[in-house]
Amino acid sequence: MRTLLALLLVVTAAPALSAQAVTRPVTPDDYFTLRTVTEFTPESPTAFALATWDAADDSRKTDVWLANGDGTSRRLTFDRANDRHLRWAGRDRGEQNELFFLGNRKRDGETKPPYDGKTQVWRVRADGRGGPQPVTRVPGGVTGYDLVTSDERWDGVLFYTVDTDATDDDDFAKLRAKYAKNEYGHGVRKVSELHKLDLQTWVDEKLPTAKRYIRELAVSPDGKRVAMVTALDDTVVKSEGESRVDVWEDGKTVTPPTDVYRAKAASPYAWLEGLTWSPDSNHFAFVAVHNAYPAEVIVGTHTAVGWGVTKVKRDGWQVVGYGRAVGPPVQFTSVNQLVIQTEAAGLVGYCLYFVEQMVTELRETSGNVTGVSRDQSVCLNSTATMFPELLTENGKALTNLNPQVKNWQLPSVTHVTWKAPDGTSVSGVLELPYGHKRGTKLPLVVGIHGGPTTSSKADLAFDPHNGRLYFAAAGYAVLQVNYRGSTGYGDKFLTDLVGRENDIEVKDILAGVQLLVKEGIADPDRVACMGWSNGGYLTNCLITLKDSPVKFKAASSGAGILDTVAEWGFNDEPAYPVVFKKGAPWETPEVYRATSPTYGIGNVTTPTIVHVGGADERCPPGHSRMLYRALREYRKVPTELIVYTGEPHGLTKMSNRRAKMEFDLAWFGKYVK
Repeated sequence: MRTLLALLLVVTAAPALSAQAVTRPVTPDDYFTLRTVTEFTPESPTAFALATWDAADDSRKTDVWLANGDGTSRRLTFDRANDRHLRWAGRDRGEQNELFFLGNRKRDGETKPPYDGKTQVWRVRADGRGGPQPVTRVPGGVTGYDLVTSDERWDGVLFYTVDTDATDDDDFAKLRAKYAKNEYGHGVRKVSELHKLDLQTWVDEKLPTAKRYIRELAVSPDGKRVAMVTALDDTVVKSEGESRVDVWEDGKTVTPPTDVYRAKAASPYAWLEGLTWSPDSNHFAFVAVHNAYPAEVIVGTHTAVGWGVTKVKRDGWQVVGYGRAVGPPVQFTSVNQLVIQTEAAGLVGYCLYFVEQMVTELRETSGNVTGVSRDQSVCLNSTATMFPELLTENGKALTNLNPQVKNWQLPSVTHVTWKAPDGTSVSGVLELPYGHKRGTKLPLVVGIHGGPTTSSKADLAFDPHNGRLYFAAAGYAVLQVNYRGSTGYGDKFLTDLVGRENDIEVKDILAGVQLLVKEGIADPDRVACMGWSNGGYLTNCLITLKDSPVKFKAASSGAGILDTVAEWGFNDEPAYPVVFKKGAPWETPEVYRATSPTYGIGNVTTPTIVHVGGADERCPPGHSRMLYRALREYRKVPTELIVYTGEPHGLTKMSNRRAKMEFDLAWFGKYVK
């Protein structure tokens, strides 16, 4: 309690502006004026992909911009082709330097590449002359690429991947082929081809590889090796537990040892991402991202007897995993050092790992450093006084992306801490309305992040899925809880949730609400909860809890799981419940029952609005439909179901994000405020 009071005394309105400049409250429409950096080049000059919303095509897409170095930027592409995966062809080439990237360009009437809307590799000069030019013209498009460049010449070598099918020959292959119109569970797999394209001669060479799907590739600086994250096929179930890093070298593919991140890992079900090479081409690195366990940095080293693979030792710090920031999770500097994104107490920073000495050095950062260049000269930084901007190492602004926010009445943001019933210290992010006066009780919205192996960050965020900023702007206090299982608070805090879902994290959330009530910040008669994905699941857990010490007057369940056996059976990531429930449904049935809100539906009295994407494979809409049916038809509780046609696990369309915000504000306005 004393910690919370101390923190509340240092709350700073964000951004810190003169009273004359702040003129109006924030509305949901303001969300769609924000321009967002989705990535930037790891080396100078700093080019970045800037995402903007467009009502005409109901979407957010990216174009390429270049930071001029004086706080201004200039645009290099103009056709909203969702440009991404930016790579410079070389350094110190001035305006003639070329930037390579992936993009999807479509011209009316075009049915052939590169203007048929499929993904191709493009390039544009630093001065923008001539606009984006196609590098590949592959029918069906490419799925990934990486570049080998030389400082002595303009042209280098490009490696890229394309999709193809592999047919498994078994006793029923001929029958499946005979009745090919049917859908089969297996027999035909999506795999990849690896190509090498010489940009001087334009000779395209298909390289021999195993019949596996390549999710990611990185080319060594000398061009002699290609590291690849590969799996049997393109499905999540194969990638989360059976993917591995292969290396193409000397005309063949080899597989360095996998036991460090599979058999000997805390959990064998890890996502592999962020491949990077050392300057001497003898080390590769990547991050193994686990459900329920800390993410780990893995380093492969080439020796005279082959490849050795080790895990970077963490001394109390954690690697950013799920929900990672904008920059690469790991990347090599100009020498054999790794820049690693780290997380602690709701903020993202970074450390340096000296590969040869196997020593780690944490770096001091100010604010939330969600991306950093290889030489640490540029970062994407946000604090309680600003939205993210690209900054130099000495704090000089390279961009001014959202000047319109200068007159917004933004909430205060602070990191707060309380005690759970078992004495564990739990934290979260508290947003209070602009101009809030101490002692004034407010309606409270409890926002619950997904994952759960991620966290809510302690900076300004405008999030339609989890209620950030726009509810505080509407007069609510908003508590984003980093419950047990969240990252950034130590390994034990993270792993304590295994086998204890719908239990300790629910108590963590309730304890946070009770403290805000006791401190006179939250009105106990006006409390609501909401979340998306695992946040939707926990919303379902809260409203189905028997004899809850907190009376929730309304709830918004977004893409929430209701039955964990069905979760294992129908979602695209079955290893997630296996890890958290310590086995399959027939191995730990009591855990699956205890973690399923289904069996507490008879306790629900909370008016609940239910959101879900119609094409959501991570949390299939059947869970949301079942919750809606139970509440409306059987419990006679006020409820509303919104299935967003064609949407995946997260809402992508502008109209749907606006609809969610407006529906939630209206729902809570009716039943809470």
